[in-house]
Amino acid sequence: MARRPRLELAGVRLHVIQRGNNRAPCFFTDGDRHFYLSCLRDAAGRHECAIHAYVLMPNHVHLLVTPVAAGSVAAMMQDVGRRYVRVFNDTHERTGTLWEGRYKAALVDTERYLLTCQRYVELNPVRAHLVADPAEYRWSSHRHYILGTNNPLLTAHEVQLRLAIDDTERRAAYVALFREALDPDVVDLIRTTTNKGWVLGSEAFVQRVEEMLGRPARAPKRGRPPNPLPIESKTSSEMLI
Repeated sequence: MARRPRLELAGVRLHVIQRGNNRAPCFFTDGDRHFYLSCLRDAAGRHECAIHAYVLMPNHVHLLVTPVAAGSVAAMMQDVGRRYVRVFNDTHERTGTLWEGRYKAALVDTERYLLTCQRYVELNPVRAHLVADPAEYRWSSHRHYILGTNNPLLTAHEVQLRLAIDDTERRAAYVALFREALDPDVVDLIRTTTNKGWVLGSEAFVQRVEEMLGRPARAPKRGRPPNPLPIESKTSSEMLI
């Protein structure tokens, strides 16, 4: 069966997950992590992708990224993969694949889900019990946004910039977003839509994506459709439905 093409649109944000093969580690040392981020920064610049948030977990990576053109994210991830895996394998004297097949990605409704998805990404180390607070984790975008540190990899999205009128108030507003954990149902929704390659957003956003791409952008309804009534058995009121 042919693989279903990924959903990707110019200027529409994507939540990307790439996992280590068989859930094996894809980072062994801090040097690996620094090198991966360097590869990502270079590739994002070459392929005109704005990275808004990231987290490097022991055996997988999350990114929030906006491409200038459809196909840019795929090109960026391929670029990162070729460069990083070659050096990673040489450094750790290993061979073979590092990543578990293709990366997973979901289009994200900017207005309704952007900051929620960003919280999902940066709270990954907390959900995995690696740290108690996202600010304690070095390998994510969180410190950049709450401390104002300079990270040339990152570009704040305009929705985040609208949190406040200046940097100090914006950082405070961003910290406030993390005072409560995400609802488990929201976590499951983000995880499912990304792993399945569907759209994370409102019904209107999903319909707009489907119209633009000319194909489904959501999970199919389960179960068999009901058998239609024979025309001769329909009442006049049923014919109007």
